[in-house]
Amino acid sequence: MIYPILSYGNNVLRAVAKDIGKDYKDLQKLIDDLFETMYAGNGVGLAAPQIGFSLRLFVIDGNPYSKDEPKLKDFKRVFINAEIVEENGKKWLFNEGCLSFPKLREDVYRPSEIKISYYDENFNFHQECFDGITARIVQHEYDHTRGKLFVDHLSPLKRRLLKRKLNDISKGNVDVDYKMKFSAK
Repeated sequence: MIYPILSYGNNVLRAVAKDIGKDYKDLQKLIDDLFETMYAGNGVGLAAPQIGFSLRLFVIDGNPYSKDEPKLKDFKRVFINAEIVEENGKKWLFNEGCLSFPKLREDVYRPSEIKISYYDENFNFHQECFDGITARIVQHEYDHTRGKLFVDHLSPLKRRLLKRKLNDISKGNVDVDYKMKFSAK
């Protein structure tokens, strides 16, 4: 099922998400729906809060970046109850976008390396290190489970300059080619 993606301004995007237990009803269906919704929006990652579920769950398929980053060719993962345990490396700038912010892209600094612990869809525990674009995608989606958005990484001045665009996004005054639910409509 393809869910509408919540736009900037929706309170669910600002909430710290809750842990998921092994007995969460229909977890595999929710995971499948996250992937289907992400693909419908041509995204590389999607977090459960973006479709209205305040849960510590996100999915990633890095294949669209595999031309520039070959190790992402088969990088398709489910992250449950993820926790970044370490950030390393120099912060580097990359132009990010987000399905909750259609038509908006901005340069964001993030650490180049992370160590993260998480459970996969079968509740197998993993602790892995990621770097480069992989680390960036993981950090972006992880932030969604913490109530943090990519615009929060921008300077206060830059956020003020974007205020009109952000208001337009929350009101639905933006062209988008995937299902969305706008906060101010």
